[in-house]
Amino acid sequence: MLLATSSIFKCSLENADEKVGTLHNLLFDDRSWAVRYMVVDTGGWLDGRRVLLAPSVVEQREWPNRRLWTSLTRKQVEDAPPVDADLPVSRQNEVALAEHYAWGYYWGIPPAHPIDTEGDSHLRSARDVMGYRIEASDGDIGHVEDLVLDDEAADDGLWEFRYLVVDTRNWLPGRRVLVAPLWADEVRYGDGGISLRLSREQVKNSPEYTPDAPINREYEEVLFDYYGQPKYWIAHSKAHGSPK
Repeated sequence: MLLATSSIFKCSLENADEKVGTLHNLLFDDRSWAVRYMVVDTGGWLDGRRVLLAPSVVEQREWPNRRLWTSLTRKQVEDAPPVDADLPVSRQNEVALAEHYAWGYYWGIPPAHPIDTEGDSHLRSARDVMGYRIEASDGDIGHVEDLVLDDEAADDGLWEFRYLVVDTRNWLPGRRVLVAPLWADEVRYGDGGISLRLSREQVKNSPEYTPDAPINREYEEVLFDYYGQPKYWIAHSKAHGSPK
């Protein structure tokens, strides 16, 4: 399902007996735009501490009702190794979390020893990216208003940011468009800018995005054909050996 990231903040994370916390933010890898962690606000029961949880702990999603279901208990979260939910997050922190929750290592191999204690420069905050300036190859075109999340990006519970919602009001008043973050050449965190491999003219004539309308496959077909980009769902189907 494709949905606006801003619409899911403050969703309740619950198990069968109690509320575990509230979704506050998402941390992602800026090389793949895959979501690595949910930042969950534990409210008053754990002194208001924010914790990091992998999206795979979510076993059922009720986005319209703003509820997420997990089998994790408050006790498991309370006993987790302390990690500052603000960036940077070190590999040492990630290993401690993976071992506590038995998530496995998303990077695919056991950690080297000694474990790196430096923060991961590729781990970024979704909230921070909202508002970043968007630059085409020949000038500014707007800013990031939102991110579109794909909560079914893979069979293992992986979430991924599929699109940036670009508000072009400073150049094309009242118009919003979608661009895939993987079409960007560079994300600059120092000055809050994202450079695209697209011209202003391309963006100007691209299919318009309406926030109230669902993003369906028909719209995506038109969007990817317009930009001449390979379609991610076809690559996914080939990788899994079946049509999607």
